Amino acid sequence: MARVLTVTLNPALDLTVQLPSLRLGEVNRSESVQVHAAGKGLNVAQVLADLGHQLTVTGFLGADNPQAFEQLFEARGFADEFVRVAGETRSNIKLAEAGGQITDINSPGLMIAETERVELLARLKRLAPVHDLVVVAGSLPRGVQVEWFVELLQALKQLGARVALDTSGAALRAGLATAPWLIKPNEEELAEARGMQTADAPALAREAWRLQVEGVEHVVVSQGSEGVSWFAPGAGLHACPPRVQVVSTVGAGDSLLAGMLHGLLENWPAERTLRHATAIAAQAVGQIGFGITGTAQLAELEAAVRLQPLSQ
Repeated sequence: MARVLTVTLNPALDLTVQLPSLRLGEVNRSESVQVHAAGKGLNVAQVLADLGHQLTVTGFLGADNPQAFEQLFEARGFADEFVRVAGETRSNIKLAEAGGQITDINSPGLMIAETERVELLARLKRLAPVHDLVVVAGSLPRGVQVEWFVELLQALKQLGARVALDTSGAALRAGLATAPWLIKPNEEELAEARGMQTADAPALAREAWRLQVEGVEHVVVSQGSEGVSWFAPGAGLHACPPRVQVVSTVGAGDSLLAGMLHGLLENWPAERTLRHATAIAAQAVGQIGFGITGTAQLAELEAAVRLQPLSQ
């Protein structure tokens, strides 16, 4: 199996509140409350660990409340290379209604100083050459400008790292100029990054193929319940997921990304890679938390995924 480095610049403690329905302006009573050490890179790392890979995790972590994260690292066997920053890692609230709708209330994150940015770049220069893949995922905390984020991506590329990028907004728009090895936006994120007014499927497909010409080898576009489209060198595939009971969509895209990376790292055929990744994402929406929870169920979901080619 591979050695994978994940970079999570803006991790969070996810407080997931399950409730029958959210009634604005009224007293709501929850059915359960769960707290997870999270962040897109860490979510990807958990699924990759379940798939047998060796993980190193880095980014910025609050020095005042690291306990939940350190417990996760120990339980999962992650090598901890996070830069500790003064203050507390943010908390995000996820309101999960019984029908599957999620309302996110996300905090802005830590304030990162220049010395801490310098320290992270130094760690990346040491770590990237001894890993098979680098995953850079999530939003930017305060104190991290887009220009520095591009510097980070360019440094990784100069080190010869294969970079999988999963972010949004200005960070994605600027990051595309560095031609990462793989990106995984959803439809809205891709449309925004490419300055598109509408996000219809044919127009998005044209943009995905253009990104390949610009040097992005793999463009993976998640489309919610409609599935996922993968634009790869010389071919494109669309996967329709099986119908499942949705509990929470939190982390589904991260699970999809981990599944795609697993297949690519293992040099699987394209059809097997996309089918397996789509099944992992389908399993993820049926649970709270991150990781593969049942191989038998996963096999059933994988058998129900439908694939079709995408024309160029």
